Amino acid sequence: MNTLNIYARKDGRYEGRVYLGKDENGKRRYKSYYGATAEEVRRKHELTQFSAVPNIPASKMTIATLAAEWLLSVQNRVKESTLENYRLKLKKHIIPSFGAMNCCAVGSKEIYGFMNAKIGNGLSSRYVSDILVLMKSMFKYAAREYGFKNVFDGITMPKKQSKEVRLLTKDEENKLKSYITEKPTLAGMGIALTMYTGLRVGELCALTWADIDLDYRTLTVKKTMQRIQNHEGGGKTKLIISEPKSEKSRRIIPIPECMIEMLRSFKADDGCFLLTGKDKPMEPRAMQYRFSRLLKKLGLPHIHYHALRHGWASRAIELGFDVKTLSEILGHSSVELTMRLYVHSNFERKRACMDMFSW
Repeated sequence: MNTLNIYARKDGRYEGRVYLGKDENGKRRYKSYYGATAEEVRRKHELTQFSAVPNIPASKMTIATLAAEWLLSVQNRVKESTLENYRLKLKKHIIPSFGAMNCCAVGSKEIYGFMNAKIGNGLSSRYVSDILVLMKSMFKYAAREYGFKNVFDGITMPKKQSKEVRLLTKDEENKLKSYITEKPTLAGMGIALTMYTGLRVGELCALTWADIDLDYRTLTVKKTMQRIQNHEGGGKTKLIISEPKSEKSRRIIPIPECMIEMLRSFKADDGCFLLTGKDKPMEPRAMQYRFSRLLKKLGLPHIHYHALRHGWASRAIELGFDVKTLSEILGHSSVELTMRLYVHSNFERKRACMDMFSW
């Protein structure tokens, strides 16, 4: 990567310049980045690590160059975690396979070959589809800015196969609840809260006591926590607390009466995190580890922490929740998403429904 020189401008902004070499006439070429702070300029420059973004004819643009330019175009429109997700997919999958190719040289043959190779190497069709959607966005940008043909207009994405989610049975749930009640801990309280509200683990870890109103029996979801790739130094990953997954994820959830006594017993100052009782949080992977360890201790089958959210949604339907209410409590963008992904019917429920028929 070429050296970035940053200096303060007279207008109060910062400018960073990278020397790109000389053109065919021997004239020096530079790429400039602008920002309100030196750190913003440095970040914009880092986003182009896949390739410099020189002023070259569109017909000679490579996928690596397009990727760098596209990232710059979306960086202020997406969350930091989303941007890092894009960077990871580009660095790990797209750039190694397509980076040196001219944009005009990528056709359906190359895309289907990439698709089949990735699935053949064990990646799920869902993940491969996500990679291709990212590429499709890049080509859509290229078509709009440079008039390229968007080869993805005729591409059929790999069929996403739904994976059956293993849920705890009612007996297994009762065993877990009994242990949490008999030997209450902060982590146990968190598990119980997910079992009774369907919170995502990132939302749970980001909760502070200021988000809990025990008098009105509500909790407010307004942030989430996750670990993402770190491209600003100081380690490979970093823990961030950010806006929720979507606007619908910002919500107020009524707390069931059965949770109030346990919550009161652990109440801490408003600035403290719910799962630690301190100003330092417990991160999602630590919570998932404690959950797995508890399942093993109780002789219960291993399930992912997120399965508790699935289980709560299914139980809610069994209890008679209308789907609109359920969808809003879960923080989903649509009722259809709730029904497709989070409502599961076990065999006992199917039998009970079928037995409603009579002569």
